[in-house]
Amino acid sequence: MGDLVLVDRRDDGVAVVTLNNPKVNALSQALLADLRAAAVALANDPPGAVVVTGGERLFAAGADISEFGGPTEGRAITDGFHRALDAVAAIPRFVIAAVSGYALGGGCELALACDYRIASERAVFGQPEILLGIIPGGGGTQRLARAVGASRAKELMITGRQVKADEALRIGLADEVVAPEALHERALALAAECAKGAREAQALVKRAVDEGIETDLAAGLRLERGLFELVFHTDDSRIGVQSFLEHGPGKAEFTGR
Repeated sequence: MGDLVLVDRRDDGVAVVTLNNPKVNALSQALLADLRAAAVALANDPPGAVVVTGGERLFAAGADISEFGGPTEGRAITDGFHRALDAVAAIPRFVIAAVSGYALGGGCELALACDYRIASERAVFGQPEILLGIIPGGGGTQRLARAVGASRAKELMITGRQVKADEALRIGLADEVVAPEALHERALALAAECAKGAREAQALVKRAVDEGIETDLAAGLRLERGLFELVFHTDDSRIGVQSFLEHGPGKAEFTGR
């Protein structure tokens, strides 16, 4: 990993991934390579939970337009985006985007690749690629539609308009909106709460949802049945059941195994 993406593994089990490409956190090919390396490392040695964040004014402004060119460059750019953002989505832990300021283009696509989006009141989301005469190439056409519905996603991408935090919450693009000064505290608190939980069970929940949503209901239910059986191989399942029987719900101290 280089210095365009910083990873801080905290004592509470939370890993904070910070984009570090001043002045606008442009998602250059170099930054995307660093982001993919960071995500792969976190997948190979998972923390308790992950927070992805950027700058105070700009979460991420999108792709580095200076790298654009013709179809050859376009192929390289979309490949770099998909490799990086798919790696973020594949981290087997709850991944929270803490969005302060603008998350546009590739920045919005990165937020969508996370499991949950907490936005500052001054956050702004958008897929404005159409204003350059192009389309989203980092997963936006697919992940945005899954988050807000097909018709709303088409409207946002075809007009290129930007969405403020209150509307983002209303349409499902953001999951929480908090005051700017509370953003990182809230994201870290939620991540720390998850990090104390049954981590392997959380990973199976994420897998069930992410894989199940791509198929029909019957196949999704078969997937759930298999994962439900699998979770009983974990230490935490035994700890949780025994704790419930002895002390009632919500008292278990999980090991993450």
